[in-house]
Amino acid sequence: MVTTVRDPVPGVPNEPDRAGRSATKAYLIGAGIASLASAAYLIRDGGLSGQNICVYEETDLVGGSLDGEGSREHNYVIRGGRMFTEEAYTCMFDLLSFIPSLTAPGKSVKEEIYEFNALVKSHSHSRLVNSGRKIDASVIGLSNSDRLDLIAIMATSEQNLGAKRIENLFEPSFFKTNFWYMWCTTFAFQPWHSAVELKRYLLRFIQEFPRIHTLAGVRRTPYNQYDSIVLPITKWLKDRGVQFVMGSTVAGLDFKYGSNGKAVERIHYLRNGAQNEVAVGAEDLVFVTNGSMTAASSLGSMTSPPRPGTKEQGGSWKLWEALARDHSDFGRPSAFNSNATESKWLSFTATLRDPTFFKLMEQFTGNTAGTGGLVTFTDSNWLMSVVLPYQPHFINQPKEVNVFWGYGLFPDEEGNFVKRKMSDCTGEEILVELWHHLRFDDQISLMLKTANCIPCMMPFITSQFMPRVIGDRPMVRPIGTTNIAFVGQYCELPDDVVFTVEYSVRSAQTAVYSLLDLDKEVSPLYKAQHDVAVLFSSLKTMFH
Repeated sequence: MVTTVRDPVPGVPNEPDRAGRSATKAYLIGAGIASLASAAYLIRDGGLSGQNICVYEETDLVGGSLDGEGSREHNYVIRGGRMFTEEAYTCMFDLLSFIPSLTAPGKSVKEEIYEFNALVKSHSHSRLVNSGRKIDASVIGLSNSDRLDLIAIMATSEQNLGAKRIENLFEPSFFKTNFWYMWCTTFAFQPWHSAVELKRYLLRFIQEFPRIHTLAGVRRTPYNQYDSIVLPITKWLKDRGVQFVMGSTVAGLDFKYGSNGKAVERIHYLRNGAQNEVAVGAEDLVFVTNGSMTAASSLGSMTSPPRPGTKEQGGSWKLWEALARDHSDFGRPSAFNSNATESKWLSFTATLRDPTFFKLMEQFTGNTAGTGGLVTFTDSNWLMSVVLPYQPHFINQPKEVNVFWGYGLFPDEEGNFVKRKMSDCTGEEILVELWHHLRFDDQISLMLKTANCIPCMMPFITSQFMPRVIGDRPMVRPIGTTNIAFVGQYCELPDDVVFTVEYSVRSAQTAVYSLLDLDKEVSPLYKAQHDVAVLFSSLKTMFH
């Protein structure tokens, strides 16, 4: 039986109709940060009533890849963390400027983050470690050939780079330099990833060159990003009547064609085993988050490794593939989801009820938790990195509990101490490998007694970095469409960099302003490459 739904369930009373759009409805597919931002801008800038906005999400949790959950009893899990810079994240901080904080009454989330970072400053004293000893990471180790290759990739057009891989443009020795170890682990690049994406990152974050070894330019949220960003945005939206239809997998969209182009006229979704339809009106809008970097993620435990997943799990890739089959202008998902071997890595979240590791780590690094950032083990076969965030990392985290996070870029390699692939390791084995790298051998037994480490395999976590060409990602608003926009990590935004919250929010701004034809500019891109002082400082760093 098919149920037809024409209106979202009413929420709170209508807010004033600031733009004459009291009848316009918006349907958002996926509840990640791109959809949340789209809904927020539809309300603030577009004048839509919150009760006319409906979000369909296949899981039971809002936030998409910005997740984080757990408790003292059941331990904590974060699939990944994000780092920000004040200069480059103009869209994200614009969004957070009008969202009230949940934990700092009378302040916006933006103000809360700024105040937190004024108190807890990042300045790593132990960015790289080898053989159990800290390395002088200020010596980035580039050869003259490496420097010329870096300048060349920044100067080459994206069209000329095409589908080239990073490894096609550098000597093998480049991938053993301190610069590469820091760059690839800060941003999660692999040698086989897209040269175009590396070019964009080099230009977008060239201001970070002089401080890449200290991470002094990094800004963080007071808690994990789910608690600090997703929860307050979700509350703001729900307070305005936005409806979240959880456990709903959108399977397809029907289109109609007219003189102005094609438009979505129906949404098909599955919920609780029943097929449903949503009729999309002539003035209504549809926002699609196409693809997912955390699709098919799986969790292990202290005693079991995570099970490998495939793109067939869940609906995010299926929906995009279905749309792309019928519409050549909707991108080519196969460019991103057809080689999980090259897009996967494994992260892990450890919950500790004993302070020993944090004390040892703070003594070793010279950084208190929250001030050091990533510590990368350059001699790790897994290329493992860990970070001790400021505690508590969760709003509900007890004082006697500590939480930290880490990941390995090469999960199919055998460990240096635990002779198993990282992907086959239990949480306990991952901790043992880590603590052997730090030479904390004498305390391992003690620390394991009250530790719980949850490994997480993510087959598509860097799929947005895979080599691509023009057309592989759809435009935010494809030419010839009237009421559909693509948002998230797999739509095309010139010059900006994927794998950032900024990219998702920029896509949301772009989509809302375009579909509603608003006389409003998207937050400007920060282009440090046009600043002579930044260029001079970065050039000096390349010769250190």
